[in-house]
Amino acid sequence: MNLQPLGNRVVIEAATQEKETKSGIVLPESADKERPRMGTIVAVGPGKWDDDGEKRVPMSVKVGDKVLFKKYGPDEVEVEGKEYLVGEEEDVLAVIS
Repeated sequence: MNLQPLGNRVVIEAATQEKETKSGIVLPESADKERPRMGTIVAVGPGKWDDDGEKRVPMSVKVGDKVLFKKYGPDEVEVEGKEYLVGEEEDVLAVIS
């Protein structure tokens, strides 16, 4: 992938939705229409500038982190036929370990 986010932005590859839960409940087709809220960070920007504009504030997430993000925060983009979400670091709510 040739996509390098700027500032405090991140690129997220959304997790695929399961068709069946672990307990065996089959999810309806309409469940696929919901936008995913979990994914994996595939690229991070260099971070935003501090208030003085003299140095960059390092990012708190890194490539490979599994994250939970705001439902409508990141923007959808397509690169080389693949869907990604691009958002700001503030759109990431938690890192899943």
